[in-house]
Amino acid sequence: MPLLDNDVLRTFVAISECGTFTEAAKMVHRTPSALSMQIKQLEQNLGKSLFIREPRQVTLTTEGEVLLDYSRRLLRLNQEAVQHFIAPSLEGKVGIGTSDDVGTRILPEVLAQFARSYPAVLVDVVVGSSKQNLARLDSGSLDMVLVTVAKEGRESRGEIIHDEPLVWAGREGSSAVLRTPLPIALAHEGCAWRQMTLEALDRAGKPYRIAYTCEHCSGQEAAMLADLAVAPFPKSLVRPPLKQIVSDDLPEIGSYQLALVRRGSNPLNDALASHVKGAVQNLR
Repeated sequence: MPLLDNDVLRTFVAISECGTFTEAAKMVHRTPSALSMQIKQLEQNLGKSLFIREPRQVTLTTEGEVLLDYSRRLLRLNQEAVQHFIAPSLEGKVGIGTSDDVGTRILPEVLAQFARSYPAVLVDVVVGSSKQNLARLDSGSLDMVLVTVAKEGRESRGEIIHDEPLVWAGREGSSAVLRTPLPIALAHEGCAWRQMTLEALDRAGKPYRIAYTCEHCSGQEAAMLADLAVAPFPKSLVRPPLKQIVSDDLPEIGSYQLALVRRGSNPLNDALASHVKGAVQNLR
C-alpha cells in the first residue's frame, strides 16, 4: 500500500486553496511542472482523479475533497508530533480574544491540540466583539485577537488568515424573506458584517428594517430560527435548519476576512498563533 508523503500533501493542499498550479507553485517555492508531476503521481498511487482541470483554474473532485480533509489532518498531526519532541518547553499564560462565531468553530480544536503540545501553558480565552477585543489587546490584557474585517481592507491591522463569503441566511421555508421591508438581524455597530450588509442593501435600493440587533451571532441565529428575520452569515456557518437564501431580490454582500492581530512575538504567542492558523483552515 503506498504511503502519503507530507511534501506531496502540502502541494495538494496549496493547489486546492489557490485554485491554480501557478499560484500554488509560488506558495511552495517550486515550478508548476514539478507540482503537476507530484499530483499526477499521487493520482496514480491512489487510483483516483483529484482535480477537475479547467483552462484557468482547477477544482476538486469528490475524491479530492475527501483527500483534502485527510491531508490537513495529517499535516497538523505531523506538526504536532514534531513540536512535541523538538519544540522548546513552554510555560506561562497567553490570552486570546475572538468573536463567538469563530470561537465556537475553532476553539475546541485549538485548545485541545495546544494543550497536548504545551500542557504547562494556561490559555485565557475572551469572547467578545472585534472592537472590544482590539481594545483589550491595546490595553495589554490580551496577547492576540481574531477580528472580522470587511474585504475592502478598511482594517489594516494584523495578518489576514481567512477569506469567506457572507450569504443571506434564514430558516428553511422562511417567510421573513418575503416581507417588505426586509427584516434583518444584525450585530451591533462596529461589526464588519453589519457595515457590509447595510452598504449592499443601500446600493441595491432594497427596503429593509433592522428588526433585531445583538452582541453575538447566536442572537442572529435565534432570530432566524424563529423566522423573525434573515441575516448575513458566513457560508460555512449555515447549517440546518438554517438555509442559504438565494434570490434575485437580495444583493450580494461580498466576502469578509479574519485577521489575526498580535501584541508582540515570543515563543508562547508564536506557538498559539500557529495552532490558530491551522484550525482556521478548516473553516473553508
